[in-house]
Formats: sequence, C-alpha cells, structure tokens
Amino acid sequence: MKKLFVISLGGSLINPGEIDVPFLKNLRALILAQIKKGNKFILITGGGSPARIYIRALSALGESSAANLDWMGIYATRFNAQLVRLMFGKLAHPVIIEDPNKRVNFKEKILVAGGWMPGRSTDDDAVRLAKIYGAKTVINLSNIDYVYTKDPRKFKDAKMIKEISWKNFRKIVGNKWDPGKNLPFDPTAAKLAEKNKLTVIIANGKNLFNLKSILSEKKFKGTVVS
Repeated sequence: MKKLFVISLGGSLINPGEIDVPFLKNLRALILAQIKKGNKFILITGGGSPARIYIRALSALGESSAANLDWMGIYATRFNAQLVRLMFGKLAHPVIIEDPNKRVNFKEKILVAGGWMPGRSTDDDAVRLAKIYGAKTVINLSNIDYVYTKDPRKFKDAKMIKEISWKNFRKIVGNKWDPGKNLPFDPTAAKLAEKNKLTVIIANGKNLFNLKSILSEKKFKGTVVS
C-alpha cells in the first residue's frame, strides 16, 4: 500500500558545522528506494549551524528584535530546504513550501518545506503539513535515539522512554516554545499534534538503517508519542 511519509529533518543532520554530504547521499538513496515502492514524502528542514551563526552575527550587530532574529533562522531553514529539493531533481516539487497551511496539489514524489514565521518551529510546520495532507504520523529526526524523562547528560536517574502519551510528554517539554531550549519536540507543536490526534516518532536521523525500519514498519529505536 502506498504511503505518504512526513519527515522533519533536524538542521543539525544537514549542516552540523558544514554540509554533511555523505549523510545526504545516503538519505537520498533511502528515499529513492522508497519512492520506487510507490511512496511519497514531505520533508521539512531545520536551520542547523547556519541558523545559529547568522542569528549570533545579527545579534552582535545590534539587532534585539526576537522576530527579526527568528526570521534569520527561518531563512537558514529555507536555504537548507532548497539544497534538499535540488538534490532530488525532478522528483521534488519545484517550489519549497513556506506556509504549511496552504495545500499544494503536488504531482511529484517529494514536497520540501522550510520554516514558516517567527514564533513557529519546523516541528510546528511538520504537524501542520501532516494535518493538511492527511498523514497520521510525523517522523522527527534529530540527534537523539530516545526521549528521556530528564536530560541524561545532567541527571543520572533520567529514564529512557519508548512510548508515551501526549499528556505525559507535554509535562516533560512544557507548554511554551523557546528557541533557546534544547527540547526533543516543540511544546506548541506537541499541543497541536495532540489536538489533531497525530503520532510523532522521535528518532536519531544519523541512523538511516533505523529510519528504514521505521518506514518499513519494523522494530526500531525511538520514542513514540501518541
């Protein structure tokens, strides 16, 4: 049965300091293999290192507006989105999505989106795109294998979570999005996902064999929030 996969690609996977070309090549190969099976993809890209660099520079130049600093990060997500779009050639829709609330009837196999607006993360974009295109699951790829009850780097009693309800997950991440916080998923996006009865899988994007297992509905490493 053909499927539509919504994948949020953390910017740290695309550009942790410089563009990770080997990762992108392997990701492309994995997605192309899935496309041959008839599946389609919506990919949402984060900003990664360029977003942080430009935001720091703009701040050092005297910009104090949170909205303008946020826009700087959004432009970085869109630059990454163009990279991902172009690496798939004609298989990708020719225009990246900047507003996740507007439906595009794309005939291509891949739709790529960047950031939307200040105060909204790419996690939020992914949830909105899943809703508008009828997907029931969002795959959130970052640099962690699982969500923990606490930051495992700071607390030895932090426990790994394999499955959790939205109610309990939101107790961990809170209710307000703060771009400066290192959270596994945007709290406002979590609220929206719960409202729309979506499932979110949080997994380590570096492990592409694990991603293949997720796409194939096999056993995988990651936290399932539903």
